[in-house]
Amino acid sequence: MLDIRLIREQPDTVRENIRRRNMTVELDALLAADQQALDLQKELERVRQRQNEIGKSMKGPMEAPARQALVEEGRALKETEAGLAAQLAQADARRDELLRGVPNLTHPQAPNGVDDTQNREVRRWGDIPQLDFAPKDHLELMESLDLIDFEGAARVTGQKFYYLKNEAVLLELALVTFACNLLREEGFVLHITPDLARQEILQGIGFNPRGDSAQIYNIENTDLSLVATAEITLGGLLAGSVLEAEQLPLLYAGVSHCFRTEAGSHGRESKGLYRVHQFTKVEMFAFCPPEQSEALHEKIVSIEEKIYQQLGIPYRVVDVCAGDLGAPAFRKYDLEAWMPGRGKWGEVTSASNCTDYQARRLDIRFKEPGKKGTRFAHMLNGTAIAVSRTLIALIENGQQADGSIRLPACLGLAPIRPK
Repeated sequence: MLDIRLIREQPDTVRENIRRRNMTVELDALLAADQQALDLQKELERVRQRQNEIGKSMKGPMEAPARQALVEEGRALKETEAGLAAQLAQADARRDELLRGVPNLTHPQAPNGVDDTQNREVRRWGDIPQLDFAPKDHLELMESLDLIDFEGAARVTGQKFYYLKNEAVLLELALVTFACNLLREEGFVLHITPDLARQEILQGIGFNPRGDSAQIYNIENTDLSLVATAEITLGGLLAGSVLEAEQLPLLYAGVSHCFRTEAGSHGRESKGLYRVHQFTKVEMFAFCPPEQSEALHEKIVSIEEKIYQQLGIPYRVVDVCAGDLGAPAFRKYDLEAWMPGRGKWGEVTSASNCTDYQARRLDIRFKEPGKKGTRFAHMLNGTAIAVSRTLIALIENGQQADGSIRLPACLGLAPIRPK
């Protein structure tokens, strides 16, 4: 969340940022709730100060009528204090609820725009394959090679779930191993994370775990949800921590299953593996001092590029526009791979600098030698490998005229050939 002091002191800046992000936020209601909480806090402190004064007065000698008057005043103040405390708790809760709806600030260089059609291309790598035959999409290729079963999964679990089969199983495992080895060389500490997280962690990262807009699955009669990304479990790992500056930056990598409802995602654009309810992902996550976050953001993007260059997949990097950022991100870059079956680019990674927005929610701070107090850490995340979409790019770009699939040497697998 944003610092409430910034919103009090620079409301016009925050309003302009909300407008730039094409969002609707009850900022006036937030400021009113904040003022109400401040007024109640001030009144509560005044009452408690008077209670302390009465307590000190009654320790000394005093005539009975005067003592009785103070006793009665103290009793009334006790009731007043209880009422004010209850009102303040409600006002704090209302302020916190509204504050959670305010997005992060936006990097001044992020492009203006309302959706992904207005993202700005930064650079490209690789050549789009010039095939001398009509390209097939990944679903047709994988079904012809007996690599996937959507029909069987629909009987067992429902639509948009799938079984990987035969060489595709080895391909997923090889992708995860390849990414983990590369990230370990880059200094990331490897984790296999839980597939569940508590509601307060989800909210801290910036996900809405309940309500009509939720894109995740909830576990009935608990405060647990299935995670949509290891960003949730890696970011929540240090909730409530005070770190030493010498520990930073902390670089974590997480392997997890990811579960998404993908509500409203239908049609040709979501065909096959492009939008599914479950997939495996390797995620990067970093905690760092504020002064390091922009450079670390660029490093995370460079690692994503290194991965897809070694996989030999043509891609472009796009700077995501303000209206497509999502509330926690200060700035975000996506890698979009060329997907011949779609005849267009498709997102395969995202890398976000969330500054201290998540750290404020999760209370993740650090202290510096010789300095008083603490500072909130900056938190960043980036996709190393999202297996489902990487399979699309590998299989469609690797397809050969004879129906086989050429695979990159870094995975150590033989080509997949028709049986």
